[in-house]
Amino acid sequence: MADQPFVPRLLERSLSTAVGLFPVTAITGARQTGKSTLSRNALPLGDYSYITLDNVVARGMAQAEPYPFLTQADRLIVDEVQRAPELLLAIKEIVDTRQETGQFILTGSANLLLMQRVAESLAGRARYLTLWPMTRREQLGLGEAGIWAQLFAHPVRSWPDLVASEGVPREDWRDLAERGGYPKPALSHPGPDGAEARNEIFAGYTQTYLERDLRDLSAIDSLADFQRLMRAVCLRLGNLVSQTDLAANTGLPRTTVQRYLNLLEISYQLIRIEPYSVNRTKRLTKSPKYYWSDTGLALYLAGGVEPASAHLENIAITDLLAWRETESIRPSIHYWRTSGGEEVDIIVEWKGRLLAVEVKATTHPCYKDARHLRTFMAEYGDDVVGAILMHAGEDTAWISERVLSVPWWAVV
Repeated sequence: MADQPFVPRLLERSLSTAVGLFPVTAITGARQTGKSTLSRNALPLGDYSYITLDNVVARGMAQAEPYPFLTQADRLIVDEVQRAPELLLAIKEIVDTRQETGQFILTGSANLLLMQRVAESLAGRARYLTLWPMTRREQLGLGEAGIWAQLFAHPVRSWPDLVASEGVPREDWRDLAERGGYPKPALSHPGPDGAEARNEIFAGYTQTYLERDLRDLSAIDSLADFQRLMRAVCLRLGNLVSQTDLAANTGLPRTTVQRYLNLLEISYQLIRIEPYSVNRTKRLTKSPKYYWSDTGLALYLAGGVEPASAHLENIAITDLLAWRETESIRPSIHYWRTSGGEEVDIIVEWKGRLLAVEVKATTHPCYKDARHLRTFMAEYGDDVVGAILMHAGEDTAWISERVLSVPWWAVV
């Protein structure tokens, strides 16, 4: 990533706060989301020494002599820390002795919160931040996510003015879906002319992920089986897919499917969205939906299929996840579906209020497209701040009472 200028990231503000409050800040996320670049370039970390455990010599020293390794500088960034978990007990002892904030920045490509040794060693001592693939507004150099917080903060009647004031450029959502948010393919090879180069990058990414990252996490009997499951999930983004169905479609035992899905989630590839399950008068679906952390990679893994409406949903989901990381009171992200088939793509719950979002790839949304939003709002009443119908067209307009249809690019 050294050949690319540093692009401001939304997570910088949370990182600055964390280093002033906690002895350890852990930045996790999928491979190649920019964790190393962020840790080396973010303004709050200008006086930190940096070392990566991808370096064989450094990793050997960390494993053999953890205390000299960790005390070589007063403030230290340890990149890819999951490659030497032996360091964690030593980090705990050092931070307890020094009693200072901002001592260590740790980065890792596996979900450290789900690694038992980390949870036990750094409990109460670390702030965990997740760096998701770049949002569209990060790619534009704005260092932002979409207007989610503003939609909660402003009365629904003022939403058209809020959208009009954004001033972000229009874009074909399919272009964003195909390039995704990993910095190298998104910034170095944008647009249709970069498709071949992006596919080469995604091929190398997949090979490295399968051959190295998974090996660090767990023993996999067959990488071909694992890759087949990845493709099956990427062909079903945004759908209700049970583990039994995935097992039937891939020819794998259900227990293997469950283990592989967990590994995909731990390594920040798979996004599991649970249903909004507050039941008032309707029976609700309880199965999760699956999305991918990067739409460009998902399209590659699916075999080069054309972007579909589910990929536009996926764009909104990952933008929401990036925004969620910046909030001290974390929003929760769900979908809503009744047993009768009424469904809303995204429900955001934040500070006791609900925002309903329906995503349509159409350029001309109509009244009928908002019918399930109206059902949801009738069900949950004043708890709902309002509803957004994101679409692929140009116009912002009220499509129903308290339901605003908005071009997708004005939201994310």
